[in-house]
Amino acid sequence: MDFEKKLNELQEICGQMEDENLSLSKGLELYEKGVTIAKECYQELNSVKGKVTVIKQDLDKFKEDLLD
Repeated sequence: MDFEKKLNELQEICGQMEDENLSLSKGLELYEKGVTIAKECYQELNSVKGKVTVIKQDLDKFKEDLLD
């Protein structure tokens, strides 16, 4: 599942958890599912952050080489 779909699913889970008639067991189930999806999102964001850092370092090196 891609990042955007995960975010949409998290929004759906949040909406379901706002239901006042939600049972405790269903609420716990939704919460666990939400935490799992949130972890996946954080891992993906961290991976992208690492890639952006590497690309930026490469660009900085390129600019330094041009100015020398």
